[in-house]
Amino acid sequence: MGNEAGEWIIHGVTWDDPKCIHDVDEAVEYINRVGFLPLFKNEIPGFSLEERTVAEYWWSDDPVRDPWRWRIAIAKRHDVLYGKFFAKKAGFISKKWLPVFANYRRDGYDFDALFEDEKAPIKHKNIMDHFMENDAEIYSYELKKLAGFGKDGEKGFDGAITGLMMQTYLCNCDFRKRINQKGV
Repeated sequence: MGNEAGEWIIHGVTWDDPKCIHDVDEAVEYINRVGFLPLFKNEIPGFSLEERTVAEYWWSDDPVRDPWRWRIAIAKRHDVLYGKFFAKKAGFISKKWLPVFANYRRDGYDFDALFEDEKAPIKHKNIMDHFMENDAEIYSYELKKLAGFGKDGEKGFDGAITGLMMQTYLCNCDFRKRINQKGV
C-alpha cells in the first residue's frame, strides 16, 4: 500500500489473475506453502498479500473477500501467526517457519536470558512477565495497564509490543473490541 499524491493506493491483481488469492483458505494455503508473507507491498515485488488480492475488496467489510478481514480470521485460527514481523510491519509466518524466525530473531535467547544479559529493556520484561502470568492470552488494554503503561506510567507500549513481535516473543491471536461498562 502506498501513498501517491496524498491518496492511498492498494496494488492488487484482477480476480482472474492466476496469482490472485480469492479467500482466507487460499491465503492460509499460500502462506503455508511460501512460509511467510508480509501483509502489504514491500521492497520485494509481488511478495505480499496486498499484491495477490483484488484491490477493490480491501476494507469492503466483506468477510469472504476482504483481505483486511482475513487477518482477523487467520489470527483466530492459530495455524498461521499474524503480527508485526517485517520491518515493524504486519505479516504472517507459518508454524513450520516459526522456529527459523525465532532462531534468527532471538539469536538463541529465550526472553529471560535476553533480559538477564541486559539485551532487553525493563518495559519489555514488564510486558512479558504479565503476559506469561495470564496463560499466554490477554487483551492488550489489560496488558498495558498491568505492565505499568498509560497516562501516569511508562510510555511506548505499542512500540514495545512491536519490538517483542519482531523478536517473535508475541503475536496477535484475536481481535476483539473492548466493551465498556454500558455494554457498548
